[in-house]
Amino acid sequence: MLGLFRKEKKEDTFSTLAGPPEISRSRSDELYEAAKSHFPGGVNSPVRAFKSVEGVPLFIKKGEGCHIWDEDENQFIDFCCSWGPLILGHNHPAIRESIIEAVANGTTFGAPTRLENELAELIRKHNPHIEKLRFVSSGTEAVMSAIRLARGYTGRDKILKFEGCYHGHADSLLVKAGSGLVTFGETTSAGVPEAFAKETLVAPLNNIDAVKQAFKDHKEGIAAVIIEGVPANNGLLIQDPEYMQAIREICTQQGALLILDEVITGFRLGIDGAAGYYGIRPDLVTYGKVIGGGMPVGCYGGSAEVMNSISPDGPVYQAGTLSGNPVAMAAGIAQLKVLHGSNFYKNLNNKAREFAESIQRFAEARNYPVRIQFVGSLFWFAFTTLSPVRAAEEIDPASMDLFRVFHRELLNRGVYLGPSGYEVGFVSAAHSKVELEKAKRAIFEALEVTFKKH
Repeated sequence: MLGLFRKEKKEDTFSTLAGPPEISRSRSDELYEAAKSHFPGGVNSPVRAFKSVEGVPLFIKKGEGCHIWDEDENQFIDFCCSWGPLILGHNHPAIRESIIEAVANGTTFGAPTRLENELAELIRKHNPHIEKLRFVSSGTEAVMSAIRLARGYTGRDKILKFEGCYHGHADSLLVKAGSGLVTFGETTSAGVPEAFAKETLVAPLNNIDAVKQAFKDHKEGIAAVIIEGVPANNGLLIQDPEYMQAIREICTQQGALLILDEVITGFRLGIDGAAGYYGIRPDLVTYGKVIGGGMPVGCYGGSAEVMNSISPDGPVYQAGTLSGNPVAMAAGIAQLKVLHGSNFYKNLNNKAREFAESIQRFAEARNYPVRIQFVGSLFWFAFTTLSPVRAAEEIDPASMDLFRVFHRELLNRGVYLGPSGYEVGFVSAAHSKVELEKAKRAIFEALEVTFKKH
């Protein structure tokens, strides 16, 4: 949960020496110039662009444990972790060996394999709300499929989502979304027909009256309410358990499905994800990156009654040649077996908590307007005095100017965060206490420089 930090004795005086030189980006510069002739904006996903921070995107060459290296041989302690799925760190030997073994037998068959059954059993083992599931190839595909299923099962058309929550780039959900859309100051996307957008209702987070009003206004027209397990693409907006429970109750009363988007929180927040954290039972849940050990994968699942509406058992069509890809399944099995080990989450979450709390103490001792919001092994730097931040409108866009300086100073000190102040960071099992201490010192120095410049 959000750390409630007590004032402690002011830490020893910490003074920043002359800052490190700017990292070399010459090779990344060359590659980026070439990439711009191949790809829109020089990237294959807009969140990789450095539009809201300084310099050009770093081209990553390799990763090992908690470290990554770019093409200029700069080494970084990585808190992006491929946007969350690398909970065991980069190039984990068990995952690597499982991938190699799977590839030796072939890369894709377009037919069932034993590995699909094995991964499904691991996913369902500690998630009783998932009686049946369907593998797909990405989190976006999982959410898109779950939305179609909800509409087909209920016979209703409208979806209720929340401002700032990002659920992938499916047309009907790019309405007041988070992630890259917020980074670039947009609240929707060109190319989405107005008719599609009208089927999506948007409510502010942390406002149960708005949810009640939406159902009052649209009576029996809402097929599903979809919310991120913990909204984590527009800051880390941790919601009250009572709020989540109230959404669950309203959906039950109104005959709508509750879709819990656990693409980020599933198997990252805990073995039972945000559903377990909040103590709620969603009707449908979506997973993404983490269940594939870093390989492209996703899935959606729920009760057998709802899932039996999916083809070939039911009338809701969804298919995919690469769904249940054996290489992705093998990687996911290897990762989830480690996550099922005793005390894995206790050790990881305790490590992340200590990391976040010590940074908060440092900031408070110097009266810096910074709040480190964290849950499980996720954390977010909020440049504000407001605590907690629970809704998108509570984030001051001007605070991103501070993040811009902060991000540059961290890169120069060997720490990598995602290139947007709206994105969260991730601690992995590979982040040792020694490396976290190094990262904390870099963060302390970066904060001092950031606030001296403002």
